[in-house]
Amino acid sequence: MTPHEKPSSIKIPRAVWALGVVSLLMDVSSEMIHGLLPAFMTTVLLANPLVIGVVEGVAEATSLLVKVFSGAMSDRMRRRKIWAMAGYGLAAAAKPFIALAGSVALLAGARFADRVGKGLRGAPRDALLTEVTPPEIRGAAFGLRQSLDTVGAVLGPVIAMGLMVLWAGDFRKVFWVAAIPAGAAVIILWLGVKEPPNAGGTTAKKIEWRSLGRMGRAYWLVVTLGALVTMARFSEAFLILAGQGRGIPLAATPIILVGLNVVYSLTAYPAGRWADRTDKNRLLLGGMAVLVPAALAMAWTDGRGGLALGVGLWGLHMGLTQGLLSAMVAETAPADGRGTAFGVFNFVSGIGMLISNVTAGALWKAFGPRATFTAGAAFALATVVWMAATAGARRGGASDGRRERRRMEVP
Repeated sequence: MTPHEKPSSIKIPRAVWALGVVSLLMDVSSEMIHGLLPAFMTTVLLANPLVIGVVEGVAEATSLLVKVFSGAMSDRMRRRKIWAMAGYGLAAAAKPFIALAGSVALLAGARFADRVGKGLRGAPRDALLTEVTPPEIRGAAFGLRQSLDTVGAVLGPVIAMGLMVLWAGDFRKVFWVAAIPAGAAVIILWLGVKEPPNAGGTTAKKIEWRSLGRMGRAYWLVVTLGALVTMARFSEAFLILAGQGRGIPLAATPIILVGLNVVYSLTAYPAGRWADRTDKNRLLLGGMAVLVPAALAMAWTDGRGGLALGVGLWGLHMGLTQGLLSAMVAETAPADGRGTAFGVFNFVSGIGMLISNVTAGALWKAFGPRATFTAGAAFALATVVWMAATAGARRGGASDGRRERRRMEVP
């Protein structure tokens, strides 16, 4: 970028668009399944909310935990695309086994493999996206990828609902069809994304976990923040269960994810562009604050109007925070350790995700949905207070990190 060139005048690289389309197709596949899975588990496999919380918690946490190793290995090998290919390929291969599952144990195994695939691809893909994007528009790039990902999350449930009507509620047929866009995503990644030469550096290096110490205070505050956010926002499966409890027909329960992801997709890219021009910490604080009334609406309103309000605010919260957190990791991590940085960030977030979902399921089983969502609102509020108290340290640390990286890049 020239000294007088504004971020708004820089074009989003073609590779970012390709990665976004890959995410879109894989999310179509995943959300065709995810939107129906709670209903499938409760009506076909006869699982209770605690079991669903454990399965979802382990599955989602697995994807985040695996990212620490794939990210570190992509730094070690100086290759990102091969790890992303392995992750998308494994997730695509796992989809048919979800359709074949005849018990909770078999379903959990298929979900585990699917989420391992997500974990393998996540950190290397984010590091790859960072490396193909000029620093001045990384917020927009992460927001665009997140928006395209979320478009897939809208299309997936819509397709699932249509097929459920067409096939008279046959869950398994829908799950079989979900394997098609997953396979297409792998092909597009293979053919459409070229890894830049010397990604992350010029030579392979040995993995040294002691190097995490050089990440800096700002990075670790972002890691802590990511864990708190995931602990406050449990799986969307509980939103679907809440919809079932308010009388939404089984075949129509994916409409909850449609509503959530429409708001999510419409806000993620504008939020990313806004983040390139303003204080990321302030924007993130506002996004986290939105989760409080979202959870309270789910807990303390009755009927579908309250459900729609809660789901819409939940989607707004995600649009304002998810891409922004990734951009903050990229901003605070050293160039030669971005894969590891994204991996560790997601590892810690995965622990928070597991705790959150198991706790949500246990509260739901013991006291009902009101207790689950009220506890979520309370934790979200506590996170907002912590963010306000530490905003100065994160802001100052990020500035120090940018100055240090510029100093190291000077010949």
